[in-house]
Amino acid sequence: MTTVTGVPLDEQSCVPGFPDVDAVRARFERLAMVVDEVSPSPVLVDRMAALVALRNSVDAALAATELAFARRHAAEAGRDPALLDPALLDPALLDPALLDPALLDPALLDPALLDPERLERSIGAQIGLANRASPTVGRHRMCAARDLHDGLGRVRGLFAAGEVDGYRVSIVVAATAHLDAGERAEVDRRLGEHDIARLGVARLRNLVRALVAEVAPGKFGQRCRVARAGRRVTLRQAPDGMVDLRAHLPVEQGVACFAALRKAFDGVQIAPEPLTRTRGQVMADTLVERVTGRVSAEHVDVEVQVVVPVEALLDEDSPLPAEIGGFGPVPVGFLAGVRGRRLLRRLLTRKGMVVGGDSRSRCFPAGLADLIRARDRHRCSAPYCDAPARQIDHVVRAVDGGPTSYDNGRAVCELHNYLREQPGWWVEPTAEGTCTTTPTGHTYHHRTQPLGSPQPTGPEPLGPPGPVTVRPAGAGPGSPAGGPPRRASSGRRARGRTAARPG
Repeated sequence: MTTVTGVPLDEQSCVPGFPDVDAVRARFERLAMVVDEVSPSPVLVDRMAALVALRNSVDAALAATELAFARRHAAEAGRDPALLDPALLDPALLDPALLDPALLDPALLDPALLDPERLERSIGAQIGLANRASPTVGRHRMCAARDLHDGLGRVRGLFAAGEVDGYRVSIVVAATAHLDAGERAEVDRRLGEHDIARLGVARLRNLVRALVAEVAPGKFGQRCRVARAGRRVTLRQAPDGMVDLRAHLPVEQGVACFAALRKAFDGVQIAPEPLTRTRGQVMADTLVERVTGRVSAEHVDVEVQVVVPVEALLDEDSPLPAEIGGFGPVPVGFLAGVRGRRLLRRLLTRKGMVVGGDSRSRCFPAGLADLIRARDRHRCSAPYCDAPARQIDHVVRAVDGGPTSYDNGRAVCELHNYLREQPGWWVEPTAEGTCTTTPTGHTYHHRTQPLGSPQPTGPEPLGPPGPVTVRPAGAGPGSPAGGPPRRASSGRRARGRTAARPG
């Protein structure tokens, strides 16, 4: 469970610039809670269209607000020495006394001295939290809002009027991201000659790419060449014990692979044996066989870490499922029928608890790291982030006396492992999990879900506001409210928070 605080209780119902937000929200809540079975069909269709247009306008306003926040935060970052690039600083400013925010003269600073990567990470993470999404989503939204307001005036106008939705806008923004403002404006002008609100997604994508190729053919060709260097294969979790294996390939290679798999089905189809598999099943099995080198897709070697409740082993009628780390719950006997050589590494739980370990090392040992990853389901445990857990982090940093233990460890993605060292960011342990504080003083509480409990199907909803502690930007545990923040490490890895060795 994730909750957010940071606004005084008597002001939470009044958002600056939007004083009637409660009344608007209450009206739509009433509309959403009741299924209207009285109004005639034409009225309901008109209502749907009006709500879709309103949603699009709200999304446009949200993009403008995100851009405003990014610009304001960047403007205020000039007084924060932790966001400066040490390689570009004047030697006279390297004196720790001169880097104290209370003594730093803004006139001595050049905005060009800011480290853009660190600043963008901080802004993107805060936008992601406000959207109840991951930092990656927040960063993408920030870049999209910036490009939308830099040359795409006609598209932005249609977006604000509710004529086009956010997905179509994102197609235009993504296709023109590599252009400068003037080239983007020319593409926007040519798009104005088409009724893009009535185009399907595929036709809109092809139209924008064609216009980009006409306006900036050199950049279009360079973008295609760079894209080929980004070919890759990824594995994504899917429901019901399945995964999606995706290959991002140049078009001719992808078409060739798909044609070869289709040809394999043609061979099976004309064989004298009865056909017992569908085209899709034959193509999937052929892919597995050719990649793994096995004669049959059912006889692959597999090593799987499975978390099994003790109750399920003692009672064959127990409804409690097992869980494959990083891929969700499956029936306890699901892997019993898997053929080939397999190694099941079982972690037994009781009432959601796994036996933990303790260590005096600042690096989490492989066994202890495996337990922590299993507890956090091999996903980042930061609020709203669902990225794969790449590293193990000390909740209370080792440099601050935090132990290398099961209770003080959390599985996180690489971004969140480094983000907490940025100025104004704090992570603290709570009775139920962790609390993250952002530079604006907002706090986000994340409750650790015990193993064996049902997993949320998406970002967890916000709960009711809890006790509020509003910290000034930069204030955190161990520093007086309003005082200067502790200096974080620079671009180097923070001490006391190291990745676990691969298990």
